[in-house]
Amino acid sequence: MVCFLVIYCRQKEQNMTFKEIINQDKPVLVDFFAEWCGPCKMMAPVLEQLKERIGDAATIIKIDVDKSPQAANAYQVQGVPTLIVFKNGKPVWRQSGVRPLAELESVLRSNAAH
Repeated sequence: MVCFLVIYCRQKEQNMTFKEIINQDKPVLVDFFAEWCGPCKMMAPVLEQLKERIGDAATIIKIDVDKSPQAANAYQVQGVPTLIVFKNGKPVWRQSGVRPLAELESVLRSNAAH
């Protein structure tokens, strides 16, 4: 089982599994992070602002790599933060490190349009 925190989403997504969430038709941004990671903490306000801008066009979830190492291993996450955008269950974009709000918004909007 993957231990994850669904943030910035609709109520029905709170009860979905990780696989169900990433298999949605809309983009899903997964933030692989760790509590001890300084750059990961810098991403939190960026993700909050991002969700305010994109609304229900995308879902954002966080996965703590220390609590769910199997998820990190499944997607070859070597460092944190690693951000992966999924659409229909497939990774369509991936970057490691702190990313700017404008870049993340652009990626999610371009994947929501398809």
